[in-house]
Amino acid sequence: MSTISDVARLAGVSTATVSRVLNGYEHVSTDTAVRVAEAIEQLGYAPNAMAKSLRTLKSSRIIVTVPDIANPFFASIIRGAEESAQAAGYAVLLGDVGSNSDSEEVYAGLLRRREADGLIFLGHHIPESLTEMVERQGAAAPVVNGCEYTDALPVSSVHIDNVAAAREVMDHLYGLGHRCVGIITGDLSSPISRDRLKGVKDSASAHGLADGLRVVSGDYSIESGARLTTQLIAPAPRPTAIFCFSDDMAFGACHTLREAGLDCPGDVSVVGFDDIAPSRFAAPPLTTVRQPMREIGVRTVELLLDILERGASRRVNLTLPHELVLRASTAAPKG
Repeated sequence: MSTISDVARLAGVSTATVSRVLNGYEHVSTDTAVRVAEAIEQLGYAPNAMAKSLRTLKSSRIIVTVPDIANPFFASIIRGAEESAQAAGYAVLLGDVGSNSDSEEVYAGLLRRREADGLIFLGHHIPESLTEMVERQGAAAPVVNGCEYTDALPVSSVHIDNVAAAREVMDHLYGLGHRCVGIITGDLSSPISRDRLKGVKDSASAHGLADGLRVVSGDYSIESGARLTTQLIAPAPRPTAIFCFSDDMAFGACHTLREAGLDCPGDVSVVGFDDIAPSRFAAPPLTTVRQPMREIGVRTVELLLDILERGASRRVNLTLPHELVLRASTAAPKG
């Protein structure tokens, strides 16, 4: 059985250089990487597929990591990304990372070792092990963000204007006559939650109703929407409307209102965010902000392919249009 030393001798390099090539480190010339790959293939030190990948420096695979694969919002983005990637001859490796940094690093390692050509992450931070590469290459690094845009990210991204979207929701509720509004945010470590909360506060201040806000923080889940709605409706005065930063939390809010014997929207209006498919079929159908989920997936892949195939090196931050969809879960308050 061949060893790494055999590969190094045949390629005319050190064992350390062979190791760097196998682990995807950047500071190895293309010629050296090709010699190592050919030695690997000749000696059978690694599978032919790995050697071929190293020779061509292309795997025809891209990685998409998501915070919660069970969330229908991400499912629609993934579908768009897969359609776009497959049309361009790339396969998609899907990673459900949640808040687990170890899982993120596993997928980042695939990119570093050139077992994948690029990475799309739908969370709000770059895996730590890729920070050096991104700092060095800037927007030319094969890394793109979807959804969680912030100026602090040095990579291209696709997103909506979350500040404007939340402001439109609040303007709608204030226009109906609501003056005390409960807000169930997502995780405030996320820039999209912070942006939506900014939009809420901007609208409240513009209407002179900042004192009428009651803000609690959830985690985008149905369970947190249900639990936090109990907190919002318990003390007086009860909010006449609740704005949830995800449709799932809005479903939970509606459930709690029903359990408490309250009517939506008769007693309390409810607004969600995302417009996932069940929103149209909820009871009552849910007023929500529609995000172009499939298009987010398509456009993130397009930005990544611009880097991989056309050498793009300019940071591009695409803001896609959103839409406030009015349905039966919002109405004027009683009295």
